[in-house]
Amino acid sequence: MTKFDIITIFPKIIEEYINTGIVRIAREKDLVEINVHDLRKWTDDNHKTVDDTPYGGGPGMIMKVEPIYKAIQELKQENSVVAITTPKGEKLVQKKLVGFSKEKDLHMIILCGRYEGFDQRIHDHLVDYEFSIGEYVLSGGELASLVLIDGITRLIPGVLGNKTSLEEETFNDNLLEYPQYTKPEEFNGWKVPDVLLSGNHKEIETFRKSNTKMV
Repeated sequence: MTKFDIITIFPKIIEEYINTGIVRIAREKDLVEINVHDLRKWTDDNHKTVDDTPYGGGPGMIMKVEPIYKAIQELKQENSVVAITTPKGEKLVQKKLVGFSKEKDLHMIILCGRYEGFDQRIHDHLVDYEFSIGEYVLSGGELASLVLIDGITRLIPGVLGNKTSLEEETFNDNLLEYPQYTKPEEFNGWKVPDVLLSGNHKEIETFRKSNTKMV
């Protein structure tokens, strides 16, 4: 079974999403296990401190190494992959998601960043995989972690009911999916292409191929 342990200081953000839609279905089918952990659990002081000012000065706060180290030590198994959300990380692409989805008994520990980022020693000594979902800055790593979890989970055999829908999806073979239409045939003067109404499967296939673009 694929297993995720997400470490965050805002567990409710993660919990709301994983109890909805495809991810919820995968959990109910026992195809994936997702555990959400509050980083503050691994702090020692009364204020549950997870961040502090940077050495050398500068704006913002830096996430401390001690609680993250303790969390990883407690959660890590022999086959664990420790992943970290960071703008400096490798851009997440479909090929990478497919690779993770095919790993037997994948266990991924995901660290959700906040503030000005992590103490560099976390990057240097505790992490196996650093990833980014785009060239922009977000308030925290929770959204990025959910993108990773959703992207992997939906590819696990048995999660989606229709195997064909996976085979024809956007980004497979570096292609963007062809345009799709449904009822009504005409709305507000906007018509569905006649070829899609023709019933001629060969012409429909040709239409779709001609309207598929390379990434």
